Amino acid sequence: MEKFVISGGASLKGTVRISGAKNAAVAILPAVMLADSPCIIENIPNISDVKSILFAMEKLGANIKNIDKSTVEINPKNVNSFLVTKEMAEGMRASSYFLGALLGRMNKARVAPPGGCDFGVRPIDQHIKGFEALGAKITLENGLVEANAKELNGASIYLDVVSVGATINIMLAAVKAKGLTVIENAAREPHIVDLANFLNTMGANIMGAGTNIIKIRGVETLNGTTYSIIPDQIEAGTYMAAAVATKGDVLIDNVTPKHLESIIAKLRECGAEITEYDEAVRVVCNNRPKKCNVKTMPHPGFPTDMQPQIATILSLADGESVVTEGVWDNRFRYIEQLILMGANVLVDGKRAIINGVEALKPALVKAVDLRAGAAMLIAGLATVGETEVVEIERIDRGYEDVVEKFTSLGADIKRVISPD
Repeated sequence: MEKFVISGGASLKGTVRISGAKNAAVAILPAVMLADSPCIIENIPNISDVKSILFAMEKLGANIKNIDKSTVEINPKNVNSFLVTKEMAEGMRASSYFLGALLGRMNKARVAPPGGCDFGVRPIDQHIKGFEALGAKITLENGLVEANAKELNGASIYLDVVSVGATINIMLAAVKAKGLTVIENAAREPHIVDLANFLNTMGANIMGAGTNIIKIRGVETLNGTTYSIIPDQIEAGTYMAAAVATKGDVLIDNVTPKHLESIIAKLRECGAEITEYDEAVRVVCNNRPKKCNVKTMPHPGFPTDMQPQIATILSLADGESVVTEGVWDNRFRYIEQLILMGANVLVDGKRAIINGVEALKPALVKAVDLRAGAAMLIAGLATVGETEVVEIERIDRGYEDVVEKFTSLGADIKRVISPD
C-alpha cells in the first residue's frame, strides 16, 4: 500500500506548471475513435484515469503510440469491438463516454457502468434520453448498458438537469448523425468547449459550445488531426488553494485565467491577493484566511470539484463559513477526515457549517475520493507535524506528479510504501 507522508507547516513558494485537463482528456480520447485516420493528442495529463482510457481503447483495437510523456498518437482504424467490459471500466468514471463514441462510430455499444469516485448516485438517464432521441434503443443486459441503432438521426434534446456527462455523450453520438441535433440546457464547462473544438478540428460542425444551446450538424466523416488539450482548471485551483492555506506565494503557470474566475473570486474573498497574467496567476496570502460562504453550481458557478479544497481553507479561517453543495447529493464524506485533524464542521444535508480553528492537528487520514484526497494534501501541508494520507490511488486519478510539484514549492511530502 502506498501513502503520502507530509511534514507540514511550511509556506509554499515558487512556480508550478499545470498539466492538461483531466476532464477534457477523458472525453477527447474516446472521441478519437470517431476519426478515420490517426490523431495526435498533446498536453495529456499523465494520470491513472488517462491510462485507463488508453488501456480500454487498445482493447477495442486502437493502436496507441506514446510520443512523449504528454503526447500520444492514436490510430483508430482497427477499432472493431464495441464492448467495454467491467475490467476495462473499473475505477474509471469516464467509461460512459465510450457509449457515445462507439454509438457514433459503429451505431452500437455495450459498456460497463462507470467506476470512479463514489459521492452519490450518478444516473445516466439524461444520456439515455439523448441516445433514444437520436434513434438508439437502450437496454441493460448482464450489468452492461447496450445501445443499438439502425442509424442515428439529429433531434432536439432538452436536458432536464444540466449534465456535463450527458452533454458530452450526446455530442459524441450526434456528431456523425444525419441532420441537425440541438442540445438545450447543455453544460457549459471549459472541457465541453475543448471537446467541441477538437471535434471541429476533425471536420465536425458544432456551434454554441460554452452556451446552454449546442447545435450539431452531422457530417459523414471525421479526419485525423493534431490537438492540444486545455490546462486543468481544477488542478490549478488546487494549487491556488494550497497557497492560501499555507500562507504562501505561488505562481501557477500554464493556465487559462478566464476558466478560474469563480475560484479567483472566492479565494480573494478569503483574503488572498491574486494577480492574473496571460497564462498564469500568482497567489499570495500572508494572513489567516477570512470566512466566506460558497455554493457549488454548474459552470460558470463555483465548481463542485473545488468544494473540498476550499472547505479545507475555511476550516482554518477566522469565523463561521457555510459551504453548500449544489451539484452532488453526498460530497461531504471527507468532512470526517477533516474532523480527525481538529476541524470544527457540522454537516446538515447539503450544507457544511464550518467554524474555523487556528490550526489543524496532524493525523492519519484517507482520500475518500479524488478531490477529497487533494483536500487532505492541503490540510497536511498547512499543519505543523506529520500527516499521513492513505488510499492515495484516488489522488493519482487526477493529479500528475503531485509529489514532485509540491516538493518544488518547498513542501516536505513523500510517497512511501507501507504494509496494508
